[in-house]
Amino acid sequence: MANEAHPCPCDIGHKLEYGGMGREVQVEHIKAYVTKSPVDAGKAVIIIQDIFGWQLPNTRYMADMIAGNGYTTIVPDFFVGQEPWDPSWDWATFPEWLKTKNARNIDKEVDAVLRFLKQQCHAKKIGVVGFCWGGVGVHHLMVKYPEFRAGVSIYGIVRDSEDVYSLKNPTLFIFAENDPVIPLEQVSLLTQKLKEHCKVEYQIKTFSGQTHGFVHRKREDCSPEDKPYIDEARRNLIEWLNKYV
Repeated sequence: MANEAHPCPCDIGHKLEYGGMGREVQVEHIKAYVTKSPVDAGKAVIIIQDIFGWQLPNTRYMADMIAGNGYTTIVPDFFVGQEPWDPSWDWATFPEWLKTKNARNIDKEVDAVLRFLKQQCHAKKIGVVGFCWGGVGVHHLMVKYPEFRAGVSIYGIVRDSEDVYSLKNPTLFIFAENDPVIPLEQVSLLTQKLKEHCKVEYQIKTFSGQTHGFVHRKREDCSPEDKPYIDEARRNLIEWLNKYV
């Protein structure tokens, strides 16, 4: 899901066959996947999962990619031990399942992870990145938590509500042109509302011809026409973090 008002499943193509460079740890009441940066610069990034959960290899691949660019990364289990969505389940049950997974009700877990990053990883500058369901979470956090120096919301959007446009710090929104979950009209509305209400830097970028889930899709599944867009989106993500975190 990437849109509170239109809860549809994510589509990221096939799972990536990827083991990961990090390790699993216990952070207070939740588990998390942590990858240390090869260079300790006191910078960290929280990654918020999509509906497929914190153990999805695609998300861990993205976390490791970000870590390789100078950030300790952490992928917490924001479902707190509850099962993530399984594509083999009956899609008719998805809306009911989703009712128990509110991407704007993650503050307790975020607070625990922030304590861990500051106390155990000595992080002084922290950003946040989220995919789909996690993109909604990023939007929520960037309105509420000034300690996040930068946010990147990837195909995630909070439904129209007047309290979600006063971002605390710079935020990048990445969308796909052919996303059935987030129509372009909603992207246009977000653009209009941020222009009216937002006092900090932000950017909204829509990638031509792309579909929901394209940024963390398996590279081998991508056509030659799609690969440049995927690479550009990932590069934009890193550049945004480098500029503001």
